[in-house]
Amino acid sequence: MAYNMWDKEPEKLKFDQMSKKHKDLLVENKSFCMLPWMHLHAFPDGRAYPCCFAQDKHPVGDLNKNSIAEVFNNDKMQTIRKNMLAGVKNKECVKCYDQEQSGFFSLRHSSNKHFGHNIKLVDSTTTEGAAKFIIKYWDIRFSNLCNFACRSCGTWFSSNWYEDHIKVTGSPPKHAKIMRVGRSSNDIWKQMLEHFDNVEQFYFAGGEPIIMEEHYRILKELDKRKMYHVRLIYNTNFSKTAFKDIDVFKLWNKFESVSVGASLDAEGSRGELMRKGTKWDEIVQNRKRMIEVCPNVDFYISATVGLLNSLHVVDFHKNWVEQKLIKAMDFNFNLLQYPDWQRMDLLPNEFKEQVKEKYNKHIQWLKDKDPLTRASKGFESGVDWIFRRDNSKFLPLFFKKTKLYDNIRKENTVDVFPEWKDLFKNYDKS
Repeated sequence: MAYNMWDKEPEKLKFDQMSKKHKDLLVENKSFCMLPWMHLHAFPDGRAYPCCFAQDKHPVGDLNKNSIAEVFNNDKMQTIRKNMLAGVKNKECVKCYDQEQSGFFSLRHSSNKHFGHNIKLVDSTTTEGAAKFIIKYWDIRFSNLCNFACRSCGTWFSSNWYEDHIKVTGSPPKHAKIMRVGRSSNDIWKQMLEHFDNVEQFYFAGGEPIIMEEHYRILKELDKRKMYHVRLIYNTNFSKTAFKDIDVFKLWNKFESVSVGASLDAEGSRGELMRKGTKWDEIVQNRKRMIEVCPNVDFYISATVGLLNSLHVVDFHKNWVEQKLIKAMDFNFNLLQYPDWQRMDLLPNEFKEQVKEKYNKHIQWLKDKDPLTRASKGFESGVDWIFRRDNSKFLPLFFKKTKLYDNIRKENTVDVFPEWKDLFKNYDKS
């Protein structure tokens, strides 16, 4: 199940089978990404993007107003493709460019690796940037339905954030508590069915996909068509393993490739504070049962690392490896980039040095346990990230917001994260 994620060569197409033009696009071009030729991403409110990592302030369309086909080849998408072919960077893609500067294997890199065998799709691109409408990779966030209210999230991706939003702002959001994408109840589903035969991959996120009916509708359709070759990838809070009478573990066993990324940022009480709704003992039991029921399903921790968990994430990773709940390499270090006031590069220099020291020790511990350097590279890049810029201007907002959340949720961050006691003591002026 594991692969060398740092190798940029496409998985299903060798370089000697490719033209120089295609090789250059996939590996040398600093802007090109396969996704705009075979993919579209949508928020629960209908806003469409070239991928899930695109800047949310730069949508390319609205699936509550237009069809996927219309958005796929509108002026914005055409411009993105033209720029990529010319090696010009797009404003929508700055998150990937930013990560790449710190040595991360970005989503752009990953997409070119996983989907590079579709490179011939670019050959029919018009001078205006229009492309053949075909969807091979789906990532539609059907709704914001979620049983958690994570501190780094909000109402756009969690229905459980609705009440806290009112407490924080004094008024409800301008949208419904539960949002659903599409012009009608079955609109997106009907459009998806037209492309089922072309599908290579589904990415399920939310909200929380394991509690969404739409997720099971897709799996049942794939099962009916015996399309077990389709790759299933999940971003889940890992709190639920069933829907009605369906055990998702047993359903996964039918498919050839299932990767489950559990959004777990910390363990124990720390994890419960960061992702409100977490019951840590249940998370551990779910993992133990998964090992028994579907041992061949790829499982990895997808930790979003910001200021709050930047020190603890090392202990969390090490503990789960030592408990044999994961292999050392099964840990994705994802930089929290937004909200700005939760980033780990807010830290004053003396605390950045603490992070650096702890990460470097952890990297040494990983040396003979992480042959593909999947986890090691993440921690290495994290060190680079925190020293690349000074975002301490957001530190007062961090203290203000943290105290506000503590107040409305009746929690105490410093008690749960005692490693930051000195930070609060020395720098909290609020």
